Amino acid sequence: MINLDISEAGLWTVTINRPEKANSLTSDMLEELVDIATRAQAARGLILTGAGKVFSAGADLDEARAGLATSTVWERLSAALAAVPCLKIAALNGTLAGGANGMALACDIRLAVPGAKVFYPVMKLGYLPQPSDAGRMAALIGPARTKMVLAAGQKIEAPEACAWGLVDRLVAPEDLMAQAQALLADSLAAKPEIASGILEMCQS
Repeated sequence: MINLDISEAGLWTVTINRPEKANSLTSDMLEELVDIATRAQAARGLILTGAGKVFSAGADLDEARAGLATSTVWERLSAALAAVPCLKIAALNGTLAGGANGMALACDIRLAVPGAKVFYPVMKLGYLPQPSDAGRMAALIGPARTKMVLAAGQKIEAPEACAWGLVDRLVAPEDLMAQAQALLADSLAAKPEIASGILEMCQS
């Protein structure tokens, strides 16, 4: 349910492919994503996206009730993605919910279709978000807006998310993957040490 395509140019395209369940994530899927992110040290560019009309609804409900919602696998995944030295783009083909936010926040650039929503209802569900998720979100949009998402439980529609800086660009659904690939063109053509060096210099 996780698809990986590696192009000759070194572009890794990772697709969450469980559209019949809103791309909700099981423990096995999360472990597979951790494995891919760990191996992606060799990638020249990476796109993370979903199949269908939802990027990911977060944890599979049955597994969430059994403990997946508070598992350390979410933090391991976001840390592994953040450590990948190439340019990473989250191509949000639809709504991003719950723990799946960590994957997008660990990427360098977030594109979203106009109909997407972002929400992370941890307060309502009664557990804490992964620490790095709150920190990365606050670094992007500030503490007050982060509290709007995490503490007030607000669903942020894509245009507002883009105005806040939580999403970097809105893209029509039919253009989403082409736009992500276009943004990676210079990185794929550059020497790896130049590409990784520029990214390091951009860190806050």
